[in-house]
Order: sequence, then C-alpha cells, then structure tokens
Amino acid sequence: MGTYVLRRLLQMVPVIIGSTFLIFVMVFAIGDPAAGRCGDRPCPPAYIAQFRAEYNLDEPLVVQYGLYMLKVLQGDLGTAFNGQVVATELLNRWPTTVKVALIAVVFETLIGIAAGILAALRRGRFLDYLVTVSSLVVISIPVFVVGGLAQLVLGIRFGLFPVTSTGGSWGELVLPGLVLGAFSVAYIARLMRGTLIENLRADYVRTARAKGLTPRRTIGVHALRNSLIPVITFIGYDIGALMGGAVVTERIFNINGIGGYLFYGINTKDGSIVVGTITCLVLVYLLANLLVDVLYGVLDPRISHD
Repeated sequence: MGTYVLRRLLQMVPVIIGSTFLIFVMVFAIGDPAAGRCGDRPCPPAYIAQFRAEYNLDEPLVVQYGLYMLKVLQGDLGTAFNGQVVATELLNRWPTTVKVALIAVVFETLIGIAAGILAALRRGRFLDYLVTVSSLVVISIPVFVVGGLAQLVLGIRFGLFPVTSTGGSWGELVLPGLVLGAFSVAYIARLMRGTLIENLRADYVRTARAKGLTPRRTIGVHALRNSLIPVITFIGYDIGALMGGAVVTERIFNINGIGGYLFYGINTKDGSIVVGTITCLVLVYLLANLLVDVLYGVLDPRISHD
C-alpha cells in the first residue's frame, strides 16, 4: 500500500505542472492583465511598467510560469492586484467552504445511498418510481432556482434556517450545504440504484442465496460493497468540486468562501487570485482521487494495490 501511495504521489507531479501551466497560460496569455487597472482612463506608462515588473509580466510566458511555481513551492501563491496575499485570503476563507462541503457530502452520501438502495430493492414499485422521478426533477432545476426556493420556503416562510451567512457558523451553512448537496443526492441515488440492481443479478449473489445466506447478509455484505465502488468514485470527484466552493451557491447565500473569492478574481480579471485558487483546487482533486483509489481495496478485497 505504501508503495502504491508513493507512486500515485509521484504521478501527481506532472499532473499538477500540466494543469497549472494550462491555467496560467489561459489567464495571463489571453488579454492584457494590466488593462482596466485604472478604470476607464488609461494608466500612466510609469504605472504600467512598475505593474509589469512586479508581476513579471515583462518576461516570456515560460519564465513567468517558472518564477510563479518557485514561489508556490515556498508556499507563496502570489499577491493580488489589490495588495492582498492570496495564500492568506484562501486560509481565511477555506474553513467556511470546508463546512459547507462537509454538510453537503454527509447529506448526499446518507440520503443518496439510502434512496438508491430502497429504489433497487423495490424495483418497479411506487418507491422506485418516486426516487427516479424526484431525482430527475432535482437534476433538471437550476441551482439558483433551488437556492431561491430553499431561502423562501425553509428560511423565510418556516424560519428553519438563516437565509444568508454573516459569520460562517455551522447553523448558517446548513441550508447552503443542503442546496449544494441536493444535486449530488439525485446522481448518487440513480447510480446506487443501477449498480445495485446489476449486482443483484450477478452469479455470486445467486450463489450466496443458494448457500442459504440471509437476504440481509447477501445484500449488505456482498452486493452492497461492490455496488458502492462507482458511488465512492463519484463522491470522491464531488468532494473536489465541493471543496472548490460552488460559485453560484456561495453568491446566493452570501458565503465568504473559496467560490466567492474565485468569482471575485474572475470578475476583476486578477490572474493571481484565479491561478492561486485553482492551484489549490487541483491539489484537492488529486488527493480526493487518491483517497478514493485507496478505498477501492477496502470495499473489494479483489482489488490489490501491490
């Protein structure tokens, strides 16, 4: 296992370099980063020269990227155009995004897997149709509609949750977490239903039943563990997406998180914020995928990491 993890960590290096380079090129090579720094009026030439020298914009693109990565290795994600240190801003905002993501992951995992199991065991019955139709409805509705309805019904009309977040407490982030995880609940439920139905038809399940194993052990120990593999894969991918902070959800609930910071960087055309934030998100995605691969061996002993 240790060798496998080390090998995967080494494989992350070219992925990090390639992905961050592409983001760096798309942010700094498309358009002039100095454009619009002084509003509608053109900036003085002296300011433009100082700005380009400060952010190494007068160097070739490859040199710019090399200098940036050297700073990243030292824990420096750059400085925003307004003078804020990007790493400090991310550290201040990350706990809020982690709370929202954790609420969403717990919600989507518990509800999605439970709904998928019930739908698979009641295939062709009312509960199966209910899960299938409701998941399609949730997937088809835009997130800003779901967020607005949740604020109106659960926040304003019934007063169960705060409609906005001011301090980033757990109570204020429950409703955004539920909205953020609602779409993944639908996907997980459908995925769990399909894989469990497929495994219930497999030969090893029929063999387990022929040996006299109880339905609870046959489904819970044998069929369910194999059915969880694609679900865990999806959850691992979703953790990376949730940790990035859903930009729309954070805007709806006024959350001071990573998604809002990324939106600010894009809106102000601040390349340092965009590249620094996405660099951290790439690391989160890779570590989440590594965790998922390790869990494969736990769920299915036939999968070896040796």
